[in-house]
Amino acid sequence: MSDLYLSRIRNWFLSSPPAEWAINRLRDTLIGSLSQGPIPGHVAFEMDGNRRYARSHKIETVEGHHLGFEALARVLEICYKCGVKVVTVYAFSLENFHRPKYEVDGLMQLAKVKLEQLIQHGELLDRYGASVKVLGRLDLIPPDVLEVVERAVAATSHNTTCVLNICFPYTSREEMTTAIRTTVEEYSTTPRPHSTPFSQSRITQKILSKQGDKPESLESIEETPSQSDDQDQDDAVSTATTLRSDPSTQKSEGSENVAIYPNAETITPETIDKHLYTAGCPPLDIFVRTSGVERLSDFMLWQCHQDTHIFFLKCFWPEFDLWHFLPVLVEWQHRQKQKQRDEKPRRVKQA
Repeated sequence: MSDLYLSRIRNWFLSSPPAEWAINRLRDTLIGSLSQGPIPGHVAFEMDGNRRYARSHKIETVEGHHLGFEALARVLEICYKCGVKVVTVYAFSLENFHRPKYEVDGLMQLAKVKLEQLIQHGELLDRYGASVKVLGRLDLIPPDVLEVVERAVAATSHNTTCVLNICFPYTSREEMTTAIRTTVEEYSTTPRPHSTPFSQSRITQKILSKQGDKPESLESIEETPSQSDDQDQDDAVSTATTLRSDPSTQKSEGSENVAIYPNAETITPETIDKHLYTAGCPPLDIFVRTSGVERLSDFMLWQCHQDTHIFFLKCFWPEFDLWHFLPVLVEWQHRQKQKQRDEKPRRVKQA
């Protein structure tokens, strides 16, 4: 028998009602078993290989992307059934705008069609209480597509159990740039709440004392009782704090009130986290990329941390199913249990 003939027999058998019923029962049993162990809170998928899948199967590139969206629906149901709370997918990179115009237009229209279907038939997301969030440069999306994006987000805004983050159009470097920019804006335009304003004479005295300069004019300055009472509190404030005059805080000309801005030294990784597109999402537990390419390609660079488990799979994204995700989840659960076993002796020693 030829390979083509055997392939047709296999496809015919798997598509028969008894086989479909048995496969679905097996899938549900496996998912139920997996959900009894530790479950990742956040999983990211870099959906790669749609074009190569299309070429290898001699179909149009846009059709390959269409099959990729169908694979996404399968993966979402698997993740939400297992108990994953947040799924983030890389749908469109900013670099994709450099592709041929016909392909870019096709991807945009495909996204529009799929999002419209999501709005009309949102049973999957409603069933698991999943809301849609679109992350990226929304200003670069064509107006007709953006209108559908906004409707999809609004249509699922009532769901609060799970989240589907669609990165479209997106790159991690652009996300980090935006987060840093908004952090700088916040620290340079938002005064810090304070109960006691700086004394102008005290500020001048502290600056000059740092320089080792003690002019007579400062020594002769008579501090009022309120100024001497505030001296100890002023000493606790870092001289690195940015000080600017703010008309809204000045009562009159010569007033001592000034705006106190946050110290840049207080910026931490958690500060940047709060300004990312994924703010509020749990830490990234699993990162999966299909098609055999072993690089992150400007996706979730900040979110990948020391405990993120990265998996590079050889299958193309349209082929991705439970049978590809199962080994990933089992491996992650094994590593989590191993980590718990390793931490037990440490806790005993510390006790």
